[in-house]
Amino acid sequence: MSGTDAGGWFDALFDRDLSLVLVVLAVIYVAYVLAGVAFGYGLRGQLNSIANLTFYVGVFGMLALALNLHWGYTGLFNIGIVGFMGIGIYVTALVSKPPVAEGGAAQVGGFGLPLGVGILAGVLVAGLFGLLVALPALRLRADYLAIVTVAFSEIIRFTMMSRTFQSVEVPTALGLRADTVGLGGGGGLILNYTDPLEALLRTVFLWDPYLAFLDLVQQTLIPNNPKPVVDGLLYGVMLLVGVFAFYVLLTRLGRSPFGRVLKAIREDEDVANALGKDTDRFKLTAFVLGAALMGFGGILWYSSRGSITPPSFRPNITFFIWIALIIGGAGSNTGSFLGGAIFAGLLYEGPRYVKNLVEAAFELGDAPRNFGEAMAGFASLDPMPFVLYTLDSVSQLRLVIMGVVLVWLMHNRPEGLLGHRKEIASSVDLSRPSGDGTTDAPAATDGGETR
Repeated sequence: MSGTDAGGWFDALFDRDLSLVLVVLAVIYVAYVLAGVAFGYGLRGQLNSIANLTFYVGVFGMLALALNLHWGYTGLFNIGIVGFMGIGIYVTALVSKPPVAEGGAAQVGGFGLPLGVGILAGVLVAGLFGLLVALPALRLRADYLAIVTVAFSEIIRFTMMSRTFQSVEVPTALGLRADTVGLGGGGGLILNYTDPLEALLRTVFLWDPYLAFLDLVQQTLIPNNPKPVVDGLLYGVMLLVGVFAFYVLLTRLGRSPFGRVLKAIREDEDVANALGKDTDRFKLTAFVLGAALMGFGGILWYSSRGSITPPSFRPNITFFIWIALIIGGAGSNTGSFLGGAIFAGLLYEGPRYVKNLVEAAFELGDAPRNFGEAMAGFASLDPMPFVLYTLDSVSQLRLVIMGVVLVWLMHNRPEGLLGHRKEIASSVDLSRPSGDGTTDAPAATDGGETR
């Protein structure tokens, strides 16, 4: 690509999509800050809330983009996302954990390799499992492929819980530092390797300046241990950088000849096959790449935690990512990220943030133990038991809200916020010159409304 073409593509990216993304993100963040100010939230609480919001915007945006490669571009119905996420982080933990675990006898060690090697291994193994899943299921479509992928994710989760792979002795003949490795069984694994944020800062020689910055923050803004707060904010920014990298990669991929074939397969695989395209090979490549990206998303999601356990990889995470993609609109990278941001800010983190605000602003009593006790207060015209019960059940409540939003979208806007936008289907300008010397709109598009 020439410099002029690259510059034009970059300008178009920033003029259209980035401005929309920035506006939506600004609205979400301003709403969070103003709500915190209105309810008297302290600075530390505000920064923690912003850090949590940024984290979930990053991970849901990243995974929605990866799913968009499968479903939005290629039409592959994958509902086994969380399985690839689990493979990514478990392989990373096994490769990068020290040989002697700090969690005691109940824990197992790893191979003690650098974290970067572990991340690379996690991404590659997730892609490899994507290949293993796609090969037998390659000719399956729609709900049949969905059944295979969700069964795969459950197989992965039960394998993590299995006692068979809880602890495995490594033969000394292999010459490895580790004596015992494993998946940890139902107890999971303690991630006692180097913190990913610290590893990155040390790699770019910014760890010492970062510690100096933490001292400055402690003296001026947060006197009591500011490191967890600043770590959370900086890790969230790292995730947003990762989202941008995902976005650029998938946007360039979608506009390449490879991406145009994927869209043709999505629209009508038989026609694409009749035109001489090896649709099986294209679908296989797309599935493997998407699985590797999901594995990387899982690594970034769980690497900042102290431990991982099999219950963290239940199918509900997969459905959350699908809701995010549906909100934004399949087939649109911008819509995928916006859907992830809106889902994270309003549906996933929003109800919990409201609960924290109310509890910080008001002195509330104990919540009723069940729904019957909560409703009994209305007999005496006292709504507080119901309010307290609702706040205490916010985790279940947000699932109800997600369901209501999903039903509304299916009835009123099934294509999502930015679904079915026109996309250039040719690598050259097919516009026809008009009588006044300008050009009409491009003649070759894949349908839908104009951007």
